[in-house]
Order: sequence, then C-alpha cells, then structure tokens
Amino acid sequence: MKAFLEWANETGDIDPVLRAAKAHLWFVTIHPFDDGNGRIARAIVDWALARSENSSQRFYSMSAQMRRERKEYYEILEKTQKGTLDVTEWMSWFLGCLDRAIVGTERALTTVFRRDQFWKTYADVSFNERQRLILNKLLDGHFEGKLTSSKWAKLAKCSQDTAHRDILDLVEHGVLLKDSAGGRSTSYSLKDPRP
Repeated sequence: MKAFLEWANETGDIDPVLRAAKAHLWFVTIHPFDDGNGRIARAIVDWALARSENSSQRFYSMSAQMRRERKEYYEILEKTQKGTLDVTEWMSWFLGCLDRAIVGTERALTTVFRRDQFWKTYADVSFNERQRLILNKLLDGHFEGKLTSSKWAKLAKCSQDTAHRDILDLVEHGVLLKDSAGGRSTSYSLKDPRP
C-alpha cells in the first residue's frame, strides 16, 4: 500500500487518465480491506480523473458508470487479474467506460437544458396537474410511442374527454402540434420551443 500511495500521488510519467485506470486496477488487485475496496477504488478513480482535469468539478461520474456496467466490469477485472501483466484490455475497457460516462452525462444535461428552456418559454401558460405530468414525461424522454388522447387518459387517470380537452388546450397554446395522421390514430408531438 505504501508503494501504491507513493505511485498514485506522483504525476508526469503517464497520461493522467491512464494513471486513473491503473490506480483502480492496482487498488482492487491489492485488495487491502475486507470490505469496501470497490467503493474506495471508484473514489480513487474519480479523484484521479478530477486531478487529470485540474478541476474539482466534473459533470460526469466514472464511479456511477462503473456501477451501471457492473457485470462487464467484473468480467474484465477477473480476466486482467488472472492473465499476464498486460493491462491493455483493462485500459481499453476503462477508456470506453469513461467515454460512455461522458456521453451519458451529455444526454442528461441536454434533457435538463431542454426542460429548462421549455418551462421558461411557456412560463406564462397556466398548466393543470395532468398537463404538467404528461409534459414532464415527454420532456424526460420517458414516453414510449405516440401521444394520443387514449394514452393521455390512461397516464393521467382521467376520462377520454378530459384528455382531449387537455390536449386541445395545449395545441391552442402552441405547446403541442397535431401530427399529420388523423382519424382514430390522431397523435400529437411536443413543439420545439426554440425560435
């Protein structure tokens, strides 16, 4: 552990992101504690990445991404620890995981900014509780398929007529647009609030 800590606190001999990957691998391989080694190793990665960026703030979490990819993580970890001293595959997986963490955060931030822009654009419109519920589902991207009055009624737990009135009100305010198909398959889409 003394050698590990001295090495982890050094700078300059390898790329700091690769150093973060190696630090994680070395720490979990040393396995100095009966419990908590994974959590500490993820904290070490987050610390090393923050240091590599020369910033105390990051908007992505490598630790959270590693937990999401737990199965693959354990597979590559075991393969690396039981193999030769070649850590190339581990490094490759780590860099891919880091990339996925950053991309996931970019998507999440895009959703946050889109929601913020939407609510600012329609700040003067009075929405009822059902409308807010459905609009939030649409904005969060947690809505599957097309928005119809039937789906609205089911999600908002209201009658078909109430759902239809809610939707027409939003169309009138320019919040929703009626899709081109009509009749029984009439559906609606969220209007992009950007000019």
